[in-house]
Amino acid sequence: MLTGDGAMIVDLGDSFPSILAIIQGGDAALARVRDLHARAEIRVTLADAKLHAPVPVPEQIRDSMLFEKHVFQARKTMIRMRHPVLAPLMIRMGAAKVPASWYRMPIYYKSNRFSVNGPEGVVQWPRYSHVMDFELEFGFFLGKKGKNIKPSEAFDHIFGFTIFNDFSARDAQGLEMQSMLGPCKGKDFDTGNSMGPFLVTLDEIGDPYNLRMRARVNGKTWCDSNSGTIHHKFEDLLARVSADETVYPGEFFGSGTVGDGCGLEHGRYLLDGDVVELEVEKIGILRNRIARQK
Repeated sequence: MLTGDGAMIVDLGDSFPSILAIIQGGDAALARVRDLHARAEIRVTLADAKLHAPVPVPEQIRDSMLFEKHVFQARKTMIRMRHPVLAPLMIRMGAAKVPASWYRMPIYYKSNRFSVNGPEGVVQWPRYSHVMDFELEFGFFLGKKGKNIKPSEAFDHIFGFTIFNDFSARDAQGLEMQSMLGPCKGKDFDTGNSMGPFLVTLDEIGDPYNLRMRARVNGKTWCDSNSGTIHHKFEDLLARVSADETVYPGEFFGSGTVGDGCGLEHGRYLLDGDVVELEVEKIGILRNRIARQK
């Protein structure tokens, strides 16, 4: 747990084996954490610490597509890739238009909860892929069990937020999605789901729809946007997921990619050795290097 100035990490001792235990412990656990934080004697400077993903193995990962601009721009790129000659005409005629069904409800898929990576972790480029990409996202961990959660009740169930980089093997994903099922190996490879650097509680985040979001590759800015561009809200996502389905503390819900927040939207992709930095206001910087496997 960080000190108020963000410079030190406080050792909570043996009271909690993991952040997941704190999440699942509810309000009583948070109260205990605050008490331990105030009295803790062991403190380590952040610069001397090696950070891991806040929750290395979430109870579940669901990722969604809540940003309209990303959906539209990704569709345009896919048309250009599949129909290079006819693409300009197809786009002018509305082929890239966001489907009406997308506006009716937030959509999502379940990801590989065992492939979570942390800040500064190396992302292993899967051998079957030649086109690798990043995704500028953030999302929340659920802190309270629920079912049929109303949008007005959603924030009572949210524990906190972290940055999410849903690395994507675009060539594998493209083939899978043409078969009307997926993504599968386009997303599910070891180290492909990066989270961090911190899990910031809801009270510290404040308004999750007013956060600057930036992505850099090798220090160069590829995206500078804001979470306020979101179309479907987290409240709507949680209401849909929990419809006649129980959700549990420790589950993670991703926002999907913010507009301009991936290489697909720019028509350029990652190279071996590239360093990707995702920055979300009030959460920090999630940095990872991608490396081809020998």
